[in-house]
Amino acid sequence: MAAASAAAQHGRSVILLDDNPAAGGQIWRDGVQAPGHRIHDDESAARTQALQELDACGATLLFGYRVFDAGAPSTLYAVRETAADDEVLVLRYQKLILATGARERFLPFPGWTLPGVFGAGGLQALVKGGFPVHGKRIVVAGSGPLLLAVASHLQAYGAEIVCVAEQAHLSRLVPFAFALRSHPAKIRQGVRYRHTLRKTPYRTGCWPVSALADERTGMLRGIELSDGAKTWKQDCDLIACGFHLVPNTELASLLGCTLRDGFVEVDENQQTSISNIYCAGEPTGIAGLDAALLQGEIAGHSCAGHPGKALRTHNRAARIFAAQLQKAFQLRPELRSLAAPETIVCRCEDVPYRSLATRSSWTDAKLQTRCGMGPCQGRICGPATEMLFGWKMKSIRPPLFPVSVSAFCLSSAQQDLTQENA
Repeated sequence: MAAASAAAQHGRSVILLDDNPAAGGQIWRDGVQAPGHRIHDDESAARTQALQELDACGATLLFGYRVFDAGAPSTLYAVRETAADDEVLVLRYQKLILATGARERFLPFPGWTLPGVFGAGGLQALVKGGFPVHGKRIVVAGSGPLLLAVASHLQAYGAEIVCVAEQAHLSRLVPFAFALRSHPAKIRQGVRYRHTLRKTPYRTGCWPVSALADERTGMLRGIELSDGAKTWKQDCDLIACGFHLVPNTELASLLGCTLRDGFVEVDENQQTSISNIYCAGEPTGIAGLDAALLQGEIAGHSCAGHPGKALRTHNRAARIFAAQLQKAFQLRPELRSLAAPETIVCRCEDVPYRSLATRSSWTDAKLQTRCGMGPCQGRICGPATEMLFGWKMKSIRPPLFPVSVSAFCLSSAQQDLTQENA
């Protein structure tokens, strides 16, 4: 949104392609509001301003499209599912800004596939869409600042937050809290969340060991937690669990952009290793909403030929914050040993831990077990196996998302035609 508005200010012809049904992404997703829940003034003002700027900038807004291929030079292939058939869109560009965001990281533990165990952000999104949690006892577990935000939102919808279990040790979180002195807005947000959850235990250095099922119904009845010294059981109806975020770099990789330490490498103008491709937000470093808006604005101005020097200083601070965030919520080694031999790691293809433990690499696992070959195409099990075994996903191939054969054939035909014309 910020990138499109900034680029359009300079008279450029801008198309914003979004896989969501409306503007706002994951942070500003519209949905069913909790009774009496009020969006705080700073959040509301930022959202309103961004939406107004986007609406007024004159950019062409295309919602509901997912980019699944980029085979021809400076060309994207996107698909939108309709009631009749898949609609394929071919987009040719001079400059491209990627703002593909991030997703939750899931780590396998016994019972994590039980009904009632959700991703933290996933449950929040479902609740905004109308999923009822009023009166439900919920344990929020994993790692990252998202846990407090999710817990606060779920409580606003009537859930009883039994506890928040953060795997990072207090010794890492205290220095991070002091580092936030230069980010007063983030301090206010954190204090607000903690005040909302003042009656909820916030346990640091604590992680899920297993989700417990009722022997009669097979439904979730509780969770087993550990702090390394002791293990205990906690009754609950739902579990919201996520271990921080993973950048969505698949499209950048497909386009040939250089990655460093798992993130898209960019310069001070948000330009990638491909001269006409820019990248902003979480794919360049997990740093939150403010950093994403700032980097989008820098990318938009730079893409239009008007880089803003004043913005770069703020962006350097955002990158320092991203490094501090990554250090504070670094995953502890104990999480590598949570999975039992029968624990499913690849949910799409039902591949258990024992089948992967004897494999030597990501490619070997794919060839021998089909791990990573399902509909999510490694988005869930890829980061999990990287944590468990240190494997790296070796290649990204189209389609980036499952599409119909007709849509994929159309993109292939367009690529062949482009090559003939060239």
